Amino acid sequence: MSKQHGFYIQLISIHGLIRAHNLELGRDADTGGQIKYVLELATALAQHPDVERVDLLTRQVFSNKLDPGYATQTEPLAKGANIVRLACGPKRYLRKEALWPYLDSFADATLQHVKKIGRIPDLIHSHYADAGYVASAVSSLLSVPMVHTGHSLGRVKRQRLLDKGLRAHAIETQYAMTQRIEAEEMALDNAAAVIASTQQEVEEQYEIYDNYTPKRISVIPPGVDLTRFSPPTSLRKNTSIEAELSRFLKDPDKPMVLTISRADPRKNIATLVRAYGENQALRKKANLVIVAGEREDIMSMEKTSRRVLQELLLLIDYYDLHGLVAYPKKHRADDVPELYRLAAQSRGVFVNPALTEPFGLTLLEAAASGLPIIAPNDGGPRDILAHCKNGVLIDPLDSKNMSVQILKAISNKATWQQWSLNGIAGVAQHYTWTGHVDSYINIVKERISKHQQATRTVVAKSRLATAERLLVCDIDNTLVGDNAALRKLSDQLRCMGDRVAFGVATGRTIESTLRELRKWGAPTPDVFITSVGSEIRYGSKLTEDFGWQQHNDYRWQPRAVYDAMREFSGLKLQHSGEQRRHKISFNVDPKKAPKIREIRQHLRQKDIHVKLIYSHQAYLDILPIRTSKGTAVRHVALKWGFPLDQVLVAGDSGNDEEMLSGHTLGVVVGNHSPELKKLRGREQIYFAEGQYAEGVLEGIQHYGFLDKNPTR
Repeated sequence: MSKQHGFYIQLISIHGLIRAHNLELGRDADTGGQIKYVLELATALAQHPDVERVDLLTRQVFSNKLDPGYATQTEPLAKGANIVRLACGPKRYLRKEALWPYLDSFADATLQHVKKIGRIPDLIHSHYADAGYVASAVSSLLSVPMVHTGHSLGRVKRQRLLDKGLRAHAIETQYAMTQRIEAEEMALDNAAAVIASTQQEVEEQYEIYDNYTPKRISVIPPGVDLTRFSPPTSLRKNTSIEAELSRFLKDPDKPMVLTISRADPRKNIATLVRAYGENQALRKKANLVIVAGEREDIMSMEKTSRRVLQELLLLIDYYDLHGLVAYPKKHRADDVPELYRLAAQSRGVFVNPALTEPFGLTLLEAAASGLPIIAPNDGGPRDILAHCKNGVLIDPLDSKNMSVQILKAISNKATWQQWSLNGIAGVAQHYTWTGHVDSYINIVKERISKHQQATRTVVAKSRLATAERLLVCDIDNTLVGDNAALRKLSDQLRCMGDRVAFGVATGRTIESTLRELRKWGAPTPDVFITSVGSEIRYGSKLTEDFGWQQHNDYRWQPRAVYDAMREFSGLKLQHSGEQRRHKISFNVDPKKAPKIREIRQHLRQKDIHVKLIYSHQAYLDILPIRTSKGTAVRHVALKWGFPLDQVLVAGDSGNDEEMLSGHTLGVVVGNHSPELKKLRGREQIYFAEGQYAEGVLEGIQHYGFLDKNPTR
């Protein structure tokens, strides 16, 4: 595949702090291995001959406490790859558990980014539950396949926290676990493929989900950047991190027992300190080096990290390890490869004491640097040790055995040398980014091909993401009613290709809408605004706009509405099929029913705040206060990035009034209802002579809407 016609892949990783250089890994619980993984994946994908463009979408953050680069909208990562930061919620930095209320806005911003660059991605790959939620919505709206990587899973984490004695309510309060698990189920439900790092992850973690489908899960271990992580050489120079460690150590030349992780209870650093502190022979033989993220002031850190570091300092004092343990406050991203090489040069060992380890990128980095590893007997380490044969698996809670294994590793020169060589060779054979991306692209090609085959016989891919303009028509007595005129309008739209997206806005339900459009042979819409604006759906899959549903919930009290309306005569509830979650509909006998202003006043006096839509002097629809066809059209325009002066709306009755007003280009067809006469003379509302679709065509010509440079 030519690079110029290669895949466009969007990676979505929302939380944490992501930048191209000098990563702040370990700064907090959200800036860890996932950040490193997605950055290296994006870079490696961009180098593949079948990939033309990669965008890594993340959250834009404005804070005077952080690098201003986190507020930059676009940052080059590599040739063909960019970090794209999108606004989502408050400007300040938020931990991932606080982001859930704002994820719909991230999805909207993603659509606007697609509109801005003018190209729909061939694949969307989400990382973690929050991105899975966003990608599920965006991939459905754009009708493109989605791939998901969980990184860690909520059901597994919740069970481990329960096993530790935490109460279910406390877990829910701190981690928003219900939302997270539902987002994971949603991602698994929508994903064309799931990429896992180990077979254990598939069998013991994904297996407990309702949407577990093994045939859709592929195990592709992450890669290691071998240009950064390599064994020490005789040409190695003294480094700043080496000088920093020397500040702590009485004898810095002793073998180094190295661990690198976040300051997180699950990383189990305290057990490693106990293992070292309780073994006099190990203390005499080696130094302990703990790199636990970065910090300015422990007391100002978030509670969980603060407790981990406080326990660390107390244990160092308890075992009197001063001069034997280094725990630097800061390090640069470029210091990490040097730390591994320093440890390897000292003939030391890398220890990952984590309670669980889904994969373990640090183990691969250490192995590539020629440093033997000691790691928990869990999924990722099991696979790595099976491939590399460069260390030993342990029980992370058995501090005594941990210390024994560390001492053995650094005391037996022949074993150490063999493990060192095995690790270097094993990583080069099994864990390169080139190998990872080759496997990845093979899976992606298959999924994209299957998706294209599945959608070929259905409606074409939505034009909303790339179109320049949007035409929205009411159905009854506007779009339909004149077969010849409708055919002419359909031909016009067909000629415009992807430049103009098409939508309908109607009082009909979605079921009734589909029947009516089929009956008249009308063009298939890209967007369906139905039930007087209370429902919005997109594309051939009729994907619901859940953000719009949440919008409509505001102050909506349907039971109170039903009760209050019983007091009036001349109003009869329409049949059950017309009653919707956010719409209550009545047939009106104008001779018996009260005036609309009287109904509105009555409801307000009962503290019921709604919108009343009276049309054709026969129908009354009651909607949430923020809901109408007009606000729905504006929501769609904002979501997909259409300026309102590039949106043409056409209607014929009172329920179209709000849609026709404002900055949109309004067209009232010649056969309109009397309710719309009052709009004559308003700016940007054109009253056509032609009726039905002929009036729509007349309005299109009036505004020059299909011209390259329409009249405003």
